[in-house]
Amino acid sequence: MSAEDSVPIIDVSDLDFGYSEGEPVISGVSFSIEKPEFVCIIGPNGVGKSTLIKCINGILKPTKGKVSIYGKDVKDYTLKELAHIIGYVPVVSNDYNVMTVLDTVMVGRYARQKWKANEKDILISHRALEAMEVDDLSMRYFNELSAGQHQKVAIARGLVQEPRILILDEPTSNLDIRHQIYVSSFLSKLSKRTGTTVIMISHDLNLAARFADRVIVMERPGRIYSVGAPKDVFTEDMIRDVYNVSCSIVDDDGSPHVILKNVFRPQRR
Repeated sequence: MSAEDSVPIIDVSDLDFGYSEGEPVISGVSFSIEKPEFVCIIGPNGVGKSTLIKCINGILKPTKGKVSIYGKDVKDYTLKELAHIIGYVPVVSNDYNVMTVLDTVMVGRYARQKWKANEKDILISHRALEAMEVDDLSMRYFNELSAGQHQKVAIARGLVQEPRILILDEPTSNLDIRHQIYVSSFLSKLSKRTGTTVIMISHDLNLAARFADRVIVMERPGRIYSVGAPKDVFTEDMIRDVYNVSCSIVDDDGSPHVILKNVFRPQRR
């Protein structure tokens, strides 16, 4: 057993983050990911989900607490070391508008290239595009694509890093229903097939309930409400407390399925 096998893959301990002198965006967040699995982070808008993953991948520096990756503080990694370990798919931007789809995806191979792209880099990039069902667009320019196609290309760019941890910020947000299910299922299978730890922010409760191994529920003001398997996390009380919505939870072939009912009056602060 290696030293890495004896420590959590990701350990977040008493994490706070805030901008300037304002209220903390996240406060007292703690959890561990002990083994490769598919983890979904859910919660209302503005509870710090994106801020949390940016603290995990080193983009933001916590104001308090610590994030460790394989037992090492994330701030002690170099950027290239982190790029070998963590693949990050942010909310899609237009940074690659003037590049072809293939070149856009191959940007993700940068950390693994020695001098320049080779046949292996091209092959891996084509396979990632095939996995996302957009290989026929490889010679199109990124700015010619739809929002949903942008999303799939961005996921492919994360895949070609061949990361041990893949973090995605709402990767299904611009996709139609079929591709939301396809991408979520693909990420779940990727984790099991390759031993990749996959962390995905999602607003689709039923996709998270169906495909995630574990769910992290965040609530205002930037705290964790619960962490656990979908069958333990998805309860009528959780939906009421976190989203201020009433619902019924039914069994859907072994997975909880949320049927939303009424929105309660806005909570007083």
